[in-house]
Amino acid sequence: MSLVNEFERPIIIAGPCSAETEEQVMETAMQLKAGGKTSMFRAGIWKPRTRPNSFEGIGEVGLNWLVNAGKASGLKTTTEVANAKHVELALKAGVDTLWIGARTTVNPFTVQEIADALEGSNIPVLIKNPVNPDLQLWLGAFERFEKAGLNDLTAIHRGFSVYNHVKYRNVPSWEIPIALKEKRPNTPVICDPSHITGNRTLLHEVSQKALDLNFEGLMLEVHPDPDNAWSDAAQQVTPQGLNEILDTLILRSHEVSSDVASLINVVRTKVGDLDDRIFDLLSERMKLSEEVGRLKRENNITILQQEHWRHIINHRLDTSGEHHLTRKFVRKLMDAIHQESIRHQTAVMNPQGKKGDE
Repeated sequence: MSLVNEFERPIIIAGPCSAETEEQVMETAMQLKAGGKTSMFRAGIWKPRTRPNSFEGIGEVGLNWLVNAGKASGLKTTTEVANAKHVELALKAGVDTLWIGARTTVNPFTVQEIADALEGSNIPVLIKNPVNPDLQLWLGAFERFEKAGLNDLTAIHRGFSVYNHVKYRNVPSWEIPIALKEKRPNTPVICDPSHITGNRTLLHEVSQKALDLNFEGLMLEVHPDPDNAWSDAAQQVTPQGLNEILDTLILRSHEVSSDVASLINVVRTKVGDLDDRIFDLLSERMKLSEEVGRLKRENNITILQQEHWRHIINHRLDTSGEHHLTRKFVRKLMDAIHQESIRHQTAVMNPQGKKGDE
């Protein structure tokens, strides 16, 4: 039986960002157990920090604190490992589950080192997405562990690094975990709202979205005194705060009754018809782009007319609200259409080239 199947959905993995003291670890675990909503207890033992003067984890001594807290509370335990030595120590201490952090997933050499160190064990492994939005790297990590004989694997979506985002610490880019589900439909996905938001006031919003997208669970950072935590204070909540978040989440069913399915299918048929029309219109639009390309070729004019493009995109962005579309969506859509138009014009102006995908 896989790790995920041991618990009712949603799976809740909770605990402090960092193990700080034996008392703090035990107190957090016991409060989480008393709250009755936590599936597994987490604590960071080694912390890969961005700056060297930050608290980088209590180290090996914290493993016994974690395991003892798990035994006392009856909660299964998990911690992050970033190299083969961490694996050796965590297995020896008796940690139930290991997770691979985002800074590790980004490095295939390190992932392979950890996979080799775990070969022959049957411990469940949670794999966070890499820090950069690279689906192939994430998939590659799963494949490396599977080649080492580890099959109880779960994905953790913790967002992707970006410079100075106005809202998120790590942007969620939901399309990437959705694409992972498409490629690996049997792999459970758990969301880590703490690292996506970096802000406890946004945890509920992101948690709800993850559950609405049918993720199997959540990983949330919890501390008895969050404001005085030794790392990532702003994104941690108290055990009581965790329960308040969980109590107000709406759990939706992914099962659909036949009556409701019939109603949905009627609407989906209409959506499909509209999609067909959209693609027909896009095809017609690209034929016009080719016509423009022929005129540009005959008159030796560059493909990109920056001022014209600026006028078009500004107009579409300014009128996005009239169509009940977000500016972000309109920007992405128009950029995609523009690039495809350039591709068609390039094929006309340089016929010796290929018109295939670029």
